[in-house]
Amino acid sequence: MYRSKQDTYRPPVWLRNGHLQSVWPTLFRTVRLPEPQSEILPTPDEDELHLDWYRQGSDRLAVISHGLEGNSRRSYVLGLARALMADGWDVLAWNFRSCGGVMNHRPRFYHSGATGDLQAVVRRGLQEKYGQLFLSGFSMGGNLTLMYLAEQGELIDSRVCGAVTYSVPLDLAGSADVLALPSRRIYMQRFLKDLQAKIRQKSEKFPDLVDVSGFENIRTFHEFDDRYTAPLHGFKNAKDYWARCSALFRLKDIRVPALVLNAADDPFLSALCYPQDKSVLGAHVVLEVPRWGGHVGFVQHARDGFYWSERRALGFVRDAFRTS
Repeated sequence: MYRSKQDTYRPPVWLRNGHLQSVWPTLFRTVRLPEPQSEILPTPDEDELHLDWYRQGSDRLAVISHGLEGNSRRSYVLGLARALMADGWDVLAWNFRSCGGVMNHRPRFYHSGATGDLQAVVRRGLQEKYGQLFLSGFSMGGNLTLMYLAEQGELIDSRVCGAVTYSVPLDLAGSADVLALPSRRIYMQRFLKDLQAKIRQKSEKFPDLVDVSGFENIRTFHEFDDRYTAPLHGFKNAKDYWARCSALFRLKDIRVPALVLNAADDPFLSALCYPQDKSVLGAHVVLEVPRWGGHVGFVQHARDGFYWSERRALGFVRDAFRTS
């Protein structure tokens, strides 16, 4: 498989396993930051987004988007926030609709192409008169970040100067197929358990729109997205949703420096999540494929507590912004 010039990640031998890398931070990493300033951001459709601000008087802001069934307080979000703050950035971490422990008001919740919500968060950040705004996203949040940049294209605000994304399912259909494999059952069961709780809440509030009966028979994202994600968000079916919201097909439209950091041993990603052709990547997107790292892993034991992925983000940001 393709290797990048930046393939400098060398974890301990016992961590050279994609599954172990994927679960280790969830089980064993704790990142402590000062309590953020919370804000509720109204949306145009009378819903709301919950934001966490880490302000330290900077003129630069980083906006961080979490992954599927994550939230703004996950260790991977806090780890990147801590690294960026140490490098002089203010940070805004936000929760997708229904995430962060607060159910949203509308029937819809979130999906991989819900760029309108990210646009609202970016606009809110730019109201604070920052001179530069940097985006980062993990897994589904990475796909969302890249989709947003692609949709903005040439019209993107000049203050939005780049992005770093991690473990990105650029090919949603293929990644759904990978997660449907028997060897990935433990991941699917965890996702579906969390999603079922939310669907039950939606069903109680919108019984005419959301039916939870038979949910226990759902085993894959194809079934879940066909039944819930697609109809609640205006797609024909799961395949239509995946085709329209996979960042893979829009990377060439991005007009700011953007890094996609996908580990070769990521147990969630399909082969198409590692595009090498410049006709697909475009002129501004860089793909790096470390041999190890799992899904949102890249574990590193260091005195300052930073993971390798966080150091790589700082390096990319410094290089990209110096030449932009």
